[in-house]
Amino acid sequence: MDMVMKFGASSAVVIFTKSSYCISHTIETLIRSFGANPIVYELDTHPNGKQMEKTLIELGCHPSVPAIFIGKELVGGANGIMSFNVRGKLKQLLIRANAIWV
Repeated sequence: MDMVMKFGASSAVVIFTKSSYCISHTIETLIRSFGANPIVYELDTHPNGKQMEKTLIELGCHPSVPAIFIGKELVGGANGIMSFNVRGKLKQLLIRANAIWV
């Protein structure tokens, strides 16, 4: 769990994903459209990917990817990010995390 939390806190926006998941690319594109520059960890190519995926499941991510950390906190998966965006709250999350400046 320490590795996932350490990586999750390493940048204002961190996305855990797998290289074959198109929804993860969509989430990354959405976040970049606000001007943020997320760090992306592809678990299927990372040496500790299987362990990190297990940890994400233990943290409540179902499915395990994409899992998005904003401001050092796990904010959820694709549904959560899309919900924040639809409600107009994603931009504010990114601002509070110092991922973007207005």
